[in-house]
Amino acid sequence: MSQKSGPTRWGVLGAGQISHDWTIAVSTLPPTEHKIVGVAARSEESAQKFAKEHGIPKAHKSYEDLARDPEIDVIYVGVIHTEHLRIGKMILDNGKHILCEKPLCMNVRETKELVEYARKKKLFLMEAIWSRFFPAYFKLREELEKGTIGEVMQVRVDMGLAFPEDNWRRSKEVGGGTVLDMGTYTTQFTTMCFAGLKPLKIVASGHLNESGADDSSSATIIYPNGKTGTLITHSRVNLPSEALVVGTKGSMKLPFPFWAADKLETPSGLLEFPLPKADKEFNFWNCAGLSYQCKEVRRCIQAGLTESPLMSLDETILIAEIKESIRKQAGVSYPQD
Repeated sequence: MSQKSGPTRWGVLGAGQISHDWTIAVSTLPPTEHKIVGVAARSEESAQKFAKEHGIPKAHKSYEDLARDPEIDVIYVGVIHTEHLRIGKMILDNGKHILCEKPLCMNVRETKELVEYARKKKLFLMEAIWSRFFPAYFKLREELEKGTIGEVMQVRVDMGLAFPEDNWRRSKEVGGGTVLDMGTYTTQFTTMCFAGLKPLKIVASGHLNESGADDSSSATIIYPNGKTGTLITHSRVNLPSEALVVGTKGSMKLPFPFWAADKLETPSGLLEFPLPKADKEFNFWNCAGLSYQCKEVRRCIQAGLTESPLMSLDETILIAEIKESIRKQAGVSYPQD
């Protein structure tokens, strides 16, 4: 367990693009609070290259070796999600906490299995839905709780980015498909705005590509009391990619990129939330904001919590259930099903 006085000691599992961005984001945090002490990748050579690039003291020869390192408190899992269940259980077996990239797992069954495993081990686990910890999201939740826009009745959220044919998101074999990937973001925004409510009905469809992954999806989520969520994902065209929540007294909007928003449109005007400054280039939009979730992980571990109240494991399961309903209605099945 992390000592209250010293920094939270991180291990990085995976040396791809998202791990690169996450590692740079952590470098914007105080070193007295966060320290990356080791990395492991598919090959020891990749780990050594990553460690050198980011100034990480140890390059481990395997994922298992990283998980066994006694100087690590918590491991950030940045590998492909087809591997999350197996690797997650291995990390928990070695007594380490986990921040795991989204989607947490491939389907509801796997998600519940990993969640139950972490709960049984009494170790911290969080799906890395980093959006939740942006200042713009805190402000949005605060305004919703204050009743600024009245009773929330409608959510409309879309995420569409035109990816090339050879991008992994277009291939079913490696867990591609827009619902599993971008759908995590559209769904988490919806479940956050309709906090505590379970869908009554989900109506969805989509278009599949040759691999059997969905290139696009459109879903309507019917909630109790006249409330509705409208969710669209796309990998062939760029959509506005913004998130709108409408209540009886007005609306609020997170503009592009809503999943990593540094702005919030409110009835009283546009609010801006500057991101931390990093000294290296990121692969993706607003990735300095990957640091916000790490503060929450440290806060939770120090407080002896095994999950974050802002991104609970029960909500991770609900998000997985909604996504599974959407993609199955679109006709997507994975080998893991």
